[in-house]
Parts: sequence; structure tokens; C-alpha cells
Amino acid sequence: MALFNKEPEKNPKTQPTIMPQASTTPTPVTSTAAPAPAPRANGPAPADGRAYLDRGSKISGKISFEGPARIDGEVDGEINAKDALTIGESAVVTAHIRAASVSVAGKVSGDIVATQRIEIRPSAKVNGNITAPVLSVQEGAMFEGHCSMQPEGMREDRKVTVFPKEERVAQAAVGGQKQA
Repeated sequence: MALFNKEPEKNPKTQPTIMPQASTTPTPVTSTAAPAPAPRANGPAPADGRAYLDRGSKISGKISFEGPARIDGEVDGEINAKDALTIGESAVVTAHIRAASVSVAGKVSGDIVATQRIEIRPSAKVNGNITAPVLSVQEGAMFEGHCSMQPEGMREDRKVTVFPKEERVAQAAVGGQKQA
């Protein structure tokens, strides 16, 4: 356990030649260093783990997230998240977004559909239609588009009958002439 002892290693130059043979005889160095990345790559994500696209990241296409995610870069396309999605202040997103909950602090152009809630923070600029049962727009935020605060399935069930304006005007004129 040379990694944790205060004593210096006796043969540091011989270890690189031993590491390729680690499959037959494990050494203390390979047993402590090699397994650490494997559980992260192959095992389940840690409880506090989340997907993150930092500044400077530019992605075009369709992105899907299984757990919570944060975007601070640029995305152009479509975003699907099964959990919470946070759009950071430096983010520029031109996409159709579907998630459980969405918190926007950056710039978003496109429709946002959330099954739980949408929060638009003071630094946010949202241009597009939003659909969520709960909506929070904080003072200073900019939002341009249409809003529906009913579940998406409920919107499809509604039937609206719109009568053309010409028919209403004609009916009022005919009714007015009969009285005269």
C-alpha cells in the first residue's frame, strides 16, 4: 500500500513493467488504482451524480438524460430528461425540451413540456410555448410564448368552436333590421 504509507516506494521504476501483467498477479498498486474507475463506468451512478454539459460544450442533435442534468453549454436539437433538468445562466438552448421538471436561468428558444413544473429564473430568456401543471416565473425573467398549465393529455381533449366574425356580424345586422 505505497499510496497510503508515508514511506517512499522502493522500486518506482519497476511498477510500469508489472502493471501489464496485473491480470495474472495483482499488485497492491493495481488493486487500489484500477478498480476505482471501473465502478463509475460500469456500475450505477452515485446518488448525487448528475449529467453536466459545461461552458464550451456544443451539441447538435437529440439528447436523453436518465437522471438529473445541468446544461451550461450550447444545445441545438431535442432534449429529453426523465428527471430534473437545469438550464444554467451561460446556456444557449435551441431545442424542444421534455422533462419531469425544468429550471431555466439561461436562454431557451423552443417549446418546453414538463410533467411536474417549470421554473423561469430572473436571468432567463424563454421564447417558445410552455406546458406544465405548475409554473413559476420570477421577476426579471423574459418569457414570450403561450402557456398551458394543464397536463398535456388534457389539452388534446378540449374542443373549442370558433365562429367566424363575418357570421356574427351578419347575424347581428339581420337581427337589427327586423327590429327596425
